[in-house]
Amino acid sequence: MADEQTRDTHLPEVAPGAEMESSDQLDARIQVLEEELAAAQDQALRMAADLQNVRRRAEQDVEKAHKFALEKFANDLLPVVDSLERGLELSNPDDEAIKGVREGMELTLKLFHDTLKRYQLEVIDPHGAPFNPEHHQAMAMQDSTNVEPNSVLKVFQKGYLLNGRLLRPAMVVVSKAPSEAPPTIDEQA
Repeated sequence: MADEQTRDTHLPEVAPGAEMESSDQLDARIQVLEEELAAAQDQALRMAADLQNVRRRAEQDVEKAHKFALEKFANDLLPVVDSLERGLELSNPDDEAIKGVREGMELTLKLFHDTLKRYQLEVIDPHGAPFNPEHHQAMAMQDSTNVEPNSVLKVFQKGYLLNGRLLRPAMVVVSKAPSEAPPTIDEQA
């Protein structure tokens, strides 16, 4: 008898007169649960997309860090290259007294250029090319009848690109059309 009493206490009790939920209430409850499920699925999709975007941005940041990690170091080396080029430019190639020094400078400069190229540093030497404000910095303008207006006449300092991004613009003199004689002013008018 004790076993029967124990079993009876675990059975759900139904109050007399209580009715099961109506079909309309069940349909409404199903509708609410379906909407909650759809909202949860939408939120899960958005979170997955956000996570994918964060991962992609992090990968791009790492890629850029690898590509442009040498930027500061390269900027520090460019004055050395400029000095070697300037030294070669100012030294006389026919002077026997400095011939050995000049050859050493040429070899050192070649080694520098090869190393820069190996690390994707490109030289911008635009002599005779059209002026490009994205890669050139105009230091002066000069009248010229020999070349088209807006062409680079002289390069003061070569520019450089690192992996296609401007590291230093080339400093240049740009041509312009010759100025006409200044208009005369009629002072008697």
